[in-house]
Amino acid sequence: MTLPNQLSLLRIVLTPLFVVTFCMDSLFFNWVSFGIFFLASLTDYYDGILARRMGKSTLWGRFLDPLADKILISAALIVFAFFRYVKGWMVFLIVFRDVVITALRSYAMFKGKPMRTSYLAKTKTFSQVAVIYFIFLYALFKKTLASQNRTSILLAKIEAWNLIYLSMLFVTLLTLVSGVKYLIENRDHLKSMAADFYHVFVPSDT
Repeated sequence: MTLPNQLSLLRIVLTPLFVVTFCMDSLFFNWVSFGIFFLASLTDYYDGILARRMGKSTLWGRFLDPLADKILISAALIVFAFFRYVKGWMVFLIVFRDVVITALRSYAMFKGKPMRTSYLAKTKTFSQVAVIYFIFLYALFKKTLASQNRTSILLAKIEAWNLIYLSMLFVTLLTLVSGVKYLIENRDHLKSMAADFYHVFVPSDT
């Protein structure tokens, strides 16, 4: 297995570690969780660079890299929804979109016609990660200040202006738009996949 693909797998392995440490009732481990998430994010940056520099871009890597991104991002958003930092319906739409597109991507790869990641999808992923960092730091600083019986004008402004809700709303809309764009551009794959599923689950008359 190539080094870039190993980094993508590492990103998947780090995901449950960051989730567990974030859920712990310990400020120290909550900050450790942030460090793990940061490390996982770095693997996303470097696996692409290494793949291009080493000429190790493979079909498996083009599938594994976005899959690892979706697992990491979905896990973060689900955890934030559990702790009520974000709205559950937004997370549901984002995760549902990613499941649908991942299924379509897997089908296209199986058919030997892999889907290319669009610029809009890359922008969507960057925006999602940026918002996750924003929420992560908000949650950690809020916990830290609460443990010290202190308050922050900046955190109060974030809450008063609903910045977390607005940023998540933007990301949710961008995610849905990129998903619709994928479905339109790959409608032939979508029709073929639907037909194959129909033949698998609906008995033939013959």
